Amino acid sequence: MTYCVAVRLDSGMIFASDSRTNAGVDHIATFTKMRVYEKKDERVIVVLSSGNLAMTQGVINILDRHAKAEEGAETIWNAASMYDAASLVGDALREMSRKDGPFLSQSSIESHSNLLVGGQIKGEIPRLFHVYSQGNFIEATDDTPYFQLGESKYGKPILDRVVSMATPQKEAAKCVLISFDSTMKSNISVGLPIDLLWYPRDSLRVGMQQRIREGDPYFTMLRSRWGGGLRRVFSELPDPDWLE
Repeated sequence: MTYCVAVRLDSGMIFASDSRTNAGVDHIATFTKMRVYEKKDERVIVVLSSGNLAMTQGVINILDRHAKAEEGAETIWNAASMYDAASLVGDALREMSRKDGPFLSQSSIESHSNLLVGGQIKGEIPRLFHVYSQGNFIEATDDTPYFQLGESKYGKPILDRVVSMATPQKEAAKCVLISFDSTMKSNISVGLPIDLLWYPRDSLRVGMQQRIREGDPYFTMLRSRWGGGLRRVFSELPDPDWLE
């Protein structure tokens, strides 16, 4: 399974994805689910993926192949807007579905995939899109500034309580990592390492990108203090009198 989060803030954008894939409890592997297209001072586009790994890897390969082979064609490197970039991702996903979808269905293999496409192209504001398995997509708004992929239900409550467009980037990153901890606590199909990227608004270059692995000091501290804090607050809440 997968868990990915992308957040659009007034100050920039945060992207995070786990890297665990599995085909049963005895076949677990690590694959990155984040692809970054950066042309400094011109564009930064980040793609996060979930679903059938072969399908999402195929989408990325189509984007890369078109960018290299088709001179004069619209590609991820020259798309005029983030909307156009999201359209290219949707087209690549449809191409993979036409190619492999029928064969996967014959073997009762799930082929659905979803992707998040976000970033900024010079001349427009940062934008974030959720591309569905059918290739169509929606855009994040000021009222809904974040999207999730995969096992979203465990991390959504903390994001809903904390994150808004005005949230400072450090608080938003902390909240995103807590949502990962909550998800990993409840679902073993999501796990470390976590790929994390921070994009400062209007910088047109990646601000920070790192991989959080097992034993990372900050993440270890965060999950310990968050768990302990929840238990402490729970114990301080009054018991229901009507259960005497």
